[in-house]
Amino acid sequence: MEGIRFRLIFANDPDVFQERINRFIADLDEDVVLVDVKFSTAMQGAQVNYSALVHYKEVESWKD
Repeated sequence: MEGIRFRLIFANDPDVFQERINRFIADLDEDVVLVDVKFSTAMQGAQVNYSALVHYKEVESWKD
């Protein structure tokens, strides 16, 4: 399973969470394909935790 990667992104604030996801996706190379994103929320006391598991794969570049 060469080239398969996972990244866990989490935050307690929804705006920070969104910023982290946006930054991660924007920084991916052109030869990376997003395979799946799993999203979850969980309560910890009175606070909500937001998390996403991003599954992505490095692929060969397209050649004309």
